Amino acid sequence: MCGVVGIAGKSPVNQLLYDALTMLQHRGQDAAGIITCHEGRLYLRKDNGMVRDVFHTRHMRALLGNYGIAHVRYPTAGSSSSAEAQPFYVNSPYGISLAHNGNLTNADELKQDLFQTDFRHINTDSDSEVLLNIFAHEMQKSRKVQPTEEDVFNAVAGVHERCRGAYGVVALITGYGLVGFRDPLGIRPLIYGSRETENGEKEYIIASESVAIISLGFKVERDIEPGEAIFIDRDGKLFTKQCAKNPQYRPCIFEYVYFARPDATLDGISVYKARLKMGEKLAHKILREWGEEHDIDVVMPIPDTSRTSAVELANILGVKFREGFMKNRYIGRTFIMPGQQQRKKSVRQKLNPVEIEFKDKNVLLVDDSIVRGTTCEEIIQMARDAGAKKVFFASAAPMVTHPNVYGIDMPVRSELIASGRSVDEICEIIGADRLIFQDLDDLKEAVKTRKVPHLQEFDCSVFDGQYVTGDIDDTYLKRLEESRNDSAKKKKDNYIDVNVDAASVDLTGLREV
Repeated sequence: MCGVVGIAGKSPVNQLLYDALTMLQHRGQDAAGIITCHEGRLYLRKDNGMVRDVFHTRHMRALLGNYGIAHVRYPTAGSSSSAEAQPFYVNSPYGISLAHNGNLTNADELKQDLFQTDFRHINTDSDSEVLLNIFAHEMQKSRKVQPTEEDVFNAVAGVHERCRGAYGVVALITGYGLVGFRDPLGIRPLIYGSRETENGEKEYIIASESVAIISLGFKVERDIEPGEAIFIDRDGKLFTKQCAKNPQYRPCIFEYVYFARPDATLDGISVYKARLKMGEKLAHKILREWGEEHDIDVVMPIPDTSRTSAVELANILGVKFREGFMKNRYIGRTFIMPGQQQRKKSVRQKLNPVEIEFKDKNVLLVDDSIVRGTTCEEIIQMARDAGAKKVFFASAAPMVTHPNVYGIDMPVRSELIASGRSVDEICEIIGADRLIFQDLDDLKEAVKTRKVPHLQEFDCSVFDGQYVTGDIDDTYLKRLEESRNDSAKKKKDNYIDVNVDAASVDLTGLREV
């Protein structure tokens, strides 16, 4: 999962892009990058690390220009090497930079096509570089010195024809304008907004979440539709066009469960309200299955994503809500950390129990989901160590039984605790006295709203194994598991760090800052 933002302004956009990335930091803490355009020249800064660590004053001063794009990343495809930090850049045609949130499911096929047919070289293992080169090749078909908005839209249509999977994209065509487009199923979110300057001129922003737009003083215009493209030219004029033949709404439901900020609105749906409803639905399931005498003294969230659901769950059950864990906000998300030992260690560093809230109580811990089970197993033991009599556990999401292939880093089936196991077996493994999961139908109903009648279906592949792109089979998943398990990632990162990083920064026509 990543976060992207692009801004077409009337004054320097370096600070705006930085501020937007801080609002999207929850979508990736592995790497960050900004590229800007000024008088036909590009200025780039990217590296591994949090936004605040990658950009210093000297870097910000060197990022010149009124147009730019930016990215925060945690790696799904490729490696965690700094060579794969985004945005990516390709010189021909025009000089195109691109940042991508999502994952291409046919990246290997596309790499072969790019080499054998399009005569383009791919320098990393990132599918985002593949996507950039596909877009660049489609742009090159126009063979014009001055590309028009129709040339841009034709190129995006070509991308849709060739690429499968999930992608929310912002791209910068040097000297010509800013582009944003979304995959034909709308799996990954993309939104745009605008504001007027004091001179009455329009500035535009494209971002993964509405929070990055609102926080900068822009007005959210709307979500970019599945398959749609938006282009803001160098004069600040905006064009939009549907570029896919059969677009459908199939957004990833896990965005609402876990990734998006609770104050975000995606595809017209409030993440906060969706999570409230998740808590309500789960509370009613507890009453059905555990009865009115559920033996719960207090409800506690696993901070931070589950808090909204836990509050509503406690209200419905009529029991106390308490904050039982204090969070160290300088530790990253645990289920996306490489290596089981590192994940276990980080749980203890990230959360500290408030012992007085646990002493001699039956505690219901609420988490947004259970993926590997590492976090909840450690947290349950921490609750017992703090004096809890019984520890119950509730997941606001259903059992995660299948790998994600659309940009969330849980691709290995053998690492999913719910794969091939019953609720009772999982309960025993994590050490809970009782365990309950949300039902998938209830989750869907929690996210749906009458205000958005066109959104009735979602990508729920991690819960039901139904991959909406229709191109995923057991062979694909087995190959993915072999390349993305913890040991494979470690070998890949060690190799790339030694052999690629030093050579990967020589980009013709691009000034690194």
